[in-house]
Amino acid sequence: MLDRQLSHLPDPAGVFPSSGYTHVVSGRGRLAAVSGQMAFDPEGELVGAGDPEAQARQVFTNMSRCLAAAGGSFDNVIKLTYFVTDAAFIPRILAVRDEFIDTKCPPASTVVQVAALYQPDLLLEVDALALLDDE
Repeated sequence: MLDRQLSHLPDPAGVFPSSGYTHVVSGRGRLAAVSGQMAFDPEGELVGAGDPEAQARQVFTNMSRCLAAAGGSFDNVIKLTYFVTDAAFIPRILAVRDEFIDTKCPPASTVVQVAALYQPDLLLEVDALALLDDE
């Protein structure tokens, strides 16, 4: 089982303690890289204009579908990278993220505030790295 192959090191010695993410996640398996997911529904329509929670829910739903297509789930995610247009959205985005991940062993994470994304109404984009079971 993959979760036995993952090692979470939330707070290595000498590193400021984390809150809501793990500093280091390692493991063995097939690496899957999920491209930045945006708040577009299956028809390509933007979901949640002006609403970071609605956009986050669509982003994580899209990511869940991508992970499933590769044979995985959020249990396999070892790293998330967030690109947000306003850092003030982060708590609301993370609250939605917590509906999808195991909050006791969260993935490693990076958050970057950007001036703009692909389209003006997009508030966030999230990509992921996952370790899947060996075939």
